[in-house]
Amino acid sequence: MTTEQLVRNTIVAGRVTADIASQSPRDIVAARFSFDLDDGKVDLDAIERIRERDFDDWVSAATRSGLFSPQEIEALARSWHADPRSLFEALLTDADDMTCKRYEIAWDSLDEADSLEYA
Repeated sequence: MTTEQLVRNTIVAGRVTADIASQSPRDIVAARFSFDLDDGKVDLDAIERIRERDFDDWVSAATRSGLFSPQEIEALARSWHADPRSLFEALLTDADDMTCKRYEIAWDSLDEADSLEYA
């Protein structure tokens, strides 16, 4: 169904709106903002920004999407600051197993680099 058809069909549009409203913010972030993995390359810059708690791009994207209230945006940002890996995992929700493994290896290699830096 196209967006135009969805808008014109208020019964279906209402059901889709209800479906979106029933989703958790984490699920919506996972669906809306997952990594663009078409080229198969690991985005090390994104991983480093997540690990450094630099969430500005994701907070801005969530705000611009119009899918979240200001309170939900604040809650998402707080949860990401408390556990950066939660954003990382949400972004990999729809990725295939091999891609997830590549990103996990990249995340773990940064853990190792951090531990060597402080040794």
